Order: sequence, then structure tokens, then C-alpha cells
Amino acid sequence: MKKIFLYIIFAIALLLNSNAQELNCNVVVNADKLPTLNKRIVSSMQKDISEFMNSHRWTDLQYQQNEKIECSLIIILNQAESDKLYKAEIQVQARRPVFNSTYYTPLFSFRDENFSFEYVEMTPLEYNDGIFMSNLTSVLAYYAYIIVGYDSDSFSKLGGTASFRKAEAIVNLAQGQSEKGWKAFEDPRNRYSLVTSLLDESMRPFREFYYEYHRLDLDAMAENTAKAVSRITLAMQVLRDVNRARPSNVVLTSFLDTKRDEIINIFSKASPKDKTDAYKLLMDIDPSQSTKYDAILK
Repeated sequence: MKKIFLYIIFAIALLLNSNAQELNCNVVVNADKLPTLNKRIVSSMQKDISEFMNSHRWTDLQYQQNEKIECSLIIILNQAESDKLYKAEIQVQARRPVFNSTYYTPLFSFRDENFSFEYVEMTPLEYNDGIFMSNLTSVLAYYAYIIVGYDSDSFSKLGGTASFRKAEAIVNLAQGQSEKGWKAFEDPRNRYSLVTSLLDESMRPFREFYYEYHRLDLDAMAENTAKAVSRITLAMQVLRDVNRARPSNVVLTSFLDTKRDEIINIFSKASPKDKTDAYKLLMDIDPSQSTKYDAILK
């Protein structure tokens, strides 16, 4: 009887493991600017948001425990307008491992300064696709889909489209809301601009490059570093074309903010020709960061 019981427990564990949620999200709520705010509320808020991000199933895909997407949310509370209404900013990051290495490559890094929401302690955070239930859960769900989309794009060409469409649907539902961050022409770097740019046909070459950069080049770095770096050099020509077609596009600037240090590190160890070609391209599309790119040539 004991063996049967143990077998059942083992089978349940396997089942739960094979249907793991997509995200392994570390959530931090920073209330340093609100010294009088009850620390218990901050702790509860952090716990509830963490459970929301990590317990919800965002796709129909099957994720093993070790396949969960490593990501983080840092929510900085800037103002408490009442005992339940907050103005904040949210910093979102995601990463994934590079094959045959211990290195994690950053996938997405984004700072959203227009994040206002209501939070009432002991009140469940509710969310359903197709219904705008609150600005808090809508923003969280939006970034969950963006994270899953970027991760999927890094493993298969245009693989994140379904998730980006989910994020776009949230944006569409939010058009009638008063909170900032959702509307066209409001801010070239808001939630609307990010997801509509990702899904715009003009950005297809960038998304195909994003897949090649990660899956065909970074993941092959351990096998033949010089070849992988040369492939990245050639592939990055797409960034110049995208920049000329849509200067200062939020998707491209977000990519550069996310990848700048990694790209500098890659090319600082490259062949002289790859160093020079990469440096010229980066100076063309991202001249404001010229002092950082100088490190490539040293």
C-alpha cells in the first residue's frame, strides 16, 4: 500500500512538472520613496504580484521546470495618492541560457514610467483574456506576454507572434481607460508603441535577425566562436536598414539597450575586420553611445 501511495505521489509530481507555468519571475517592490507606507502592504503586494506572474498559464505550450523563462519585475512606487492608489514605474527584464555554456543572454529590458494602479491587500489579482479587469493585472499580463514572445522569437523564427498578439489585445481593450501607457501618439516608447512595432510588417527583418542572432549564432558560439561572430557581423546589417526605415524605433532602441554590453563584449574579442565593421555599424545606428563602443577597438 505504501509503495502504491508513493507511486501516486511520484506520478502527480511528474504531471505537475510537465505542465509547469512559463515564467520564473522574480518580483521586487521598492517603496523607498514612500517611507511611511506600511511595510506589510509592500510585502503583500510583492507576494501577490509574484504569485500572479508565476502561477498563471500564459500559453498552451508545455514547459518543463528547467525551461521556465528567467525574468524579473522591479516596481518602484513613486507616489501613494490614497491608501490603495499608486503611481509607479516598472522595469522588466528577461534572459535565457545560451546552449553549451553557463552564460545567460539578456532578451528584453524595458523601463515603463507610466504605471498607475490600485492595490487592496487581501484582494485577489484577477485577470481574464478579453476583459479589462484592472490596470494592475492588465499591465502585468501585457509584460508576461511580451516576455514569452521575446523568448519564443529567440528559439524559432517569428515564434513569438501569438504572444505578441495577446499583448496587442490587452492594448486594444485598454483604449477606453484613463491610465497612461496604452494609447497611440501618447509616447513613442509606451506599451502601445512597443507591441504595435513588434507586429508591424516593417519590423519582420528585425525579428528574423533576432532569431538568427540567438539561435544560429549565440547558441553556436561554443562550437566555433569566430564563425559565429562573423555571422553576427553580417546579420547586424539588418539593424542599419531597420534604423533607416524607422529611426529611433522603440523595438530597436530597446534591443540596443538590452544588448549593448553583450555586443561590445562579443566584438572586443573578434577579428580586426569584424571589430571595424561592427564598430562602424553601431556608430551609425547608435551614435549617442559612441564612448561605450570605443571599447570594441581597444
